[in-house]
Amino acid sequence: MKEKDPESAEVQEQVKKLQGFITEHFYKCTNETLSGLGKMYAGGGEFTENIDKMGGEGTAAFVHRAIRIYCK
Repeated sequence: MKEKDPESAEVQEQVKKLQGFITEHFYKCTNETLSGLGKMYAGGGEFTENIDKMGGEGTAAFVHRAIRIYCK
């Protein structure tokens, strides 16, 4: 989805699904928590490397932008 606009309804729906998945399977994922995760995803190191490895270079930064928009 990274070729799409992170503000698009389609991308924002995926962010909502991610938040729901985390809440259902791990812990209550508030917007504040999700925002922190987005920062970690794009903050460099293993998080960024692993996300980019799965989705291609720039995926972590894209997800961070989409999450930031969602959590406004």
